[in-house]
Amino acid sequence: MSYTLAARLSPAELDAGRRRARRTLVVGVALGSTGHIAAVTVATIVAKDLLGSQTFAGAPGAAVVLGAALGSVLLSALMARSGRRLGLTMGYAVGVLGALVATTAVVTRSFPLLLFGTALIGFGNSSNQLSRYAASDMVPAVKRASAIGMVVWASTIGSVVGPWLVPIAGAMAVGIGLPLLAGPYLVPVVFVGIAALCSFVFLRPDPFELADDDHLAGDEDVTSDDSVWTILRRPAIAAAVVALIVSQVVMVLIMTMTPLHMTEHGHDLGAVGLVLSAHTLGMFAFSPVSGRATERYGSVRTIFVGFAITAVSAVMAAVAPPDGGGFLVLALFLLGLGWNFGFVAGSAMLSEHLELHERTRVQGAADALIWSSAAAASLGSGLIMASVGYAALGVLGVGLVIIPVIMLRRNHRATAREATGRPT
Repeated sequence: MSYTLAARLSPAELDAGRRRARRTLVVGVALGSTGHIAAVTVATIVAKDLLGSQTFAGAPGAAVVLGAALGSVLLSALMARSGRRLGLTMGYAVGVLGALVATTAVVTRSFPLLLFGTALIGFGNSSNQLSRYAASDMVPAVKRASAIGMVVWASTIGSVVGPWLVPIAGAMAVGIGLPLLAGPYLVPVVFVGIAALCSFVFLRPDPFELADDDHLAGDEDVTSDDSVWTILRRPAIAAAVVALIVSQVVMVLIMTMTPLHMTEHGHDLGAVGLVLSAHTLGMFAFSPVSGRATERYGSVRTIFVGFAITAVSAVMAAVAPPDGGGFLVLALFLLGLGWNFGFVAGSAMLSEHLELHERTRVQGAADALIWSSAAAASLGSGLIMASVGYAALGVLGVGLVIIPVIMLRRNHRATAREATGRPT
């Protein structure tokens, strides 16, 4: 993929191209997240309806994140060869196909088909996730976290609209003779389909071709032949990836089973949608704040703040009364907020330590690790809830945040010693 177009454009043309690309990325993520979140909101409920048991109710959620893991690798490889535009468009298109398959699964009451469809929906969500890196390529290093935060913020629209559309889409499905739970899977058909069209038509020139000069400086004379796994073992990269993985795993553990936990205690789809809206609002709405905090206070400190909020939210979820909808709204909001600080700061930390020629393939591999771990968490959440209850998920989440905190503190101290020239 060529990175030379930016040098041939006038400053005005370059600024205009970058603004258009950023707007397109934001619109694509807003639309894509709306469809994705609507589908995820009912995943565990649909699984239990088809299986008659909650034991494997987390399986569709696991399929979603496994699909995202596969999409991260395959789409990143495609982007490295053909650019961000084609990769993002292809991901969204696969997501639309997955929504159609999942709708068919609900109608035919086929659990294997549901897993296949939700895996494809997860594949499509890779485009939402990889868009944050596309935005970061087009700004100087000092503004990278804010660029990532702005694209992540676009999912705020999906966080509010997606769950809100669930009961509406369900009622419309019943009106045309489809099962109630088929309706939410029609939402991504429309919204993710528009995201694919917008990416294909408007993401020109490609974000790679509009990369900022400080990214290109290290790309003109590439001598490193390090493999992806060698790069991932660099201390700072490893610490960033572990922080991202734990943020995602803890969030998925608790969030995946919350809709099922609520419906089992008498809450309807509207109440479930409200809690999920609060959760996803916390996940995305404060992304500009977490981006600015990362730039001002550093990635490590911002990640620590995120994990502190996550730990508090996990405790709240564990002690929430079964009929305490308002308490769960706050707990799930804070769970999303803690994830946001860790996710934005962790993504910025990962990009900070990569050259442009390394970035696409390593970011894809890192996201694959993140979603694979989240898939295990999603599947395991159902088993844990079935055996020891919903509260155990919060307790486990508190314990998990200790791991990246230790790694980040060690890496931060080692970096400080190197900077001052003191022996390790």
